[in-house]
Amino acid sequence: MAQDFVQQPYKVEQVASGFTSVEFADNPEPRCPCLLLLDTSGSMGGAPISQLNAAIKVFKDELVADPLAAKRVEVAIITFGDAPHLEQDFVDVLTFQPQAFSASGTTAMGASIEDGIRRLTERKDTYRQNGIAYYRPWVFLVTDGAPTDSWQRAAQDVRQGEDNGAFSFFAVGVSDANFEVLNQIASPSRPAVKLDGLRFRDLFIWLSKSLKAVSKSTRGTQVQLDAPGWTTAVS
Repeated sequence: MAQDFVQQPYKVEQVASGFTSVEFADNPEPRCPCLLLLDTSGSMGGAPISQLNAAIKVFKDELVADPLAAKRVEVAIITFGDAPHLEQDFVDVLTFQPQAFSASGTTAMGASIEDGIRRLTERKDTYRQNGIAYYRPWVFLVTDGAPTDSWQRAAQDVRQGEDNGAFSFFAVGVSDANFEVLNQIASPSRPAVKLDGLRFRDLFIWLSKSLKAVSKSTRGTQVQLDAPGWTTAVS
C-alpha cells in the first residue's frame, strides 16, 4: 500500500511564456501546487485538531527552510465541517500564514473535494495565462470520518483527474475514518492510507520533504519518494 501511495511520475508542464501578473514576473519559477483538504468536523475536536494545527506550522517551516521550494511550492487549504471553507488560496510558502483551525459540524467532504478541484483548475489556468510551468499538483485529503454529503461526483472527478494526469490525489484516514468510502473516492492505483495514531507532524514532514524533492526535479525525470512511515494497517 505504501508503494502505491507514493508511486508517481512527476514532470513539469511547459506553457507559453508571457506574464500578465506581477507575482509571476517577480518569481517566474515553475510552480508545485499543493491543495490540502482538511477535515475540521466536530469529531476532530480536542487532541486531533490541536495536533493538526501544530503540524501545519511545521509543514510551512520545513518548506521555507529550502530556498528553492520556498519559490516553487504553493499551498492552498480548504477545511470542511458543515461546508467547505477556503482558509488559504494558492500562495507561495513564504506568504502562507498558518491559522489555527477549530473543529465543529458535520463532514461535507464531497463538496470540499469538488470545490478544491475547481480552484486547482483555475490556478492551473492562471499559470498557463502567465507562461508559468508547473509540476503535477498534489491534492491531499485528511479526514477522520465519512462524508455526510453526496460524494459520488467528487469520486468521479478524482478518478478522472488522476487518469488524465491533472493531479495526484492522496487520501489519509485518521482514527475511525471510513476506508470503504475513502477507497471509492481515491484512485485504485493510490488507495487511502491510515495515519498511525495522531502522527500529523510526521505526515506533514513527509509531505514537505516530498514536495521539496518534486520541486527540485527537472522535466521528464522520476522522483523517488520515501515510503510514508507514519501509516498503520487498516483494521
